[in-house]
Amino acid sequence: MEFNPNNPIIQLCMQGMARSEKGEIMEAGQLFSQAWNNASNNFEKFIAAYYMARHQTNTANKLPWLQTTIQLALELNDNTAKGALPSLYSSLAECYENRGDEQRATECRKLATSSATTPIDAGPFYHGTKANLQTGDLLTAGYNSNYKDDVVMNHVYFTAVLSGAGLAAELAKGDALPRVYLIEPTGDFENDPNVTNKRFPGNPTRSYRTTAPLKIIGEISDWTHLTPDELKQWRQRLANSTGEIIN
Repeated sequence: MEFNPNNPIIQLCMQGMARSEKGEIMEAGQLFSQAWNNASNNFEKFIAAYYMARHQTNTANKLPWLQTTIQLALELNDNTAKGALPSLYSSLAECYENRGDEQRATECRKLATSSATTPIDAGPFYHGTKANLQTGDLLTAGYNSNYKDDVVMNHVYFTAVLSGAGLAAELAKGDALPRVYLIEPTGDFENDPNVTNKRFPGNPTRSYRTTAPLKIIGEISDWTHLTPDELKQWRQRLANSTGEIIN
């Protein structure tokens, strides 16, 4: 199931995160519980269970929610869920350590290591930018970040979600028209660590990065642009962001 930020369960979890960041812990917990109770499929349950686990403050409550989240991830068996498994198993290992169960903690640490695999995604893949590119051109690393002027990027980024590439294009620096290109990676790639297991478990936005060039296959014209209001809100979020780019 493709990640959709407008999904009502995702919206509830995002509201819960916002409340939690404000220190409104009880209200956040109510929103996460509502998300879990309203979830109608395994993907929604997986997202909601992840936040229920993260919200718990003691091992006794956290452990069963982690177990539920892992079970749902294994049942989903897709790239989004698989990307969350190393972090989930590591958290479960901590819970067992806190209970003095070193044997199970060791087993979970081994599972965390073995589940950290290279992403398998067949695409299609997209890249959003304001550069005017032609079919056959190569996108390479080594340019300044679109979001932090003083950062030279060691990787080039892309996504398998068209709307994500559109958002990147709209937020890119400059006054040129935002453009989305169909691209082909020319080398190995990895999950983007700037978003993987950050606000959502795994890599639901299917965002990747590579040190190898991306080949332009063609331009995509049929993608949904942000409204002026939405673009303003996203730019404000970026301006207020204090996170460092993992480069």
